[in-house]
Amino acid sequence: MSKSRDPSQLILWRHAHAEVGLEDSARQLTNRGRKQAARMAGWLKTRLPEDYRLIASPAVRAQQTAGALNGKFLTRPELAVDTSATGILSAIDWPGCGGITLIVGHQPSLGRLAALLISGRADAWSIRKGAVWWLWQRAHEDGVSVRTIVDPDLV
Repeated sequence: MSKSRDPSQLILWRHAHAEVGLEDSARQLTNRGRKQAARMAGWLKTRLPEDYRLIASPAVRAQQTAGALNGKFLTRPELAVDTSATGILSAIDWPGCGGITLIVGHQPSLGRLAALLISGRADAWSIRKGAVWWLWQRAHEDGVSVRTIVDPDLV
């Protein structure tokens, strides 16, 4: 397959289960959340190429989830809680960047982003804590396809 026909892929990873707290951005993963993040990171590691981009929300729970992949990642404030779907796309330059971009973020933003890309409307779709939605778009083709949706409790 030629490079121009390779799909531009976007992986939406909702942060894993986090503790309840008053300061939202400082909430950390629970023991359950750390296990979810580790399982999902293990699943992702067997499927990701070396040259993927990982971008995370600045919230502690998203940073901890992204950290489960044991690699370098960028932190973008545009991925913080309640960012618009179009704001996220602009911040990560997708699909223009090509290759695979993995983002770690929050509800309802990730659900709205998935809805916008798949259906054309930023509706309130739900992505479970710790789950991955892997999307792709082929060059010169309209629309985004779902490659897979994986729940952390099933890996």
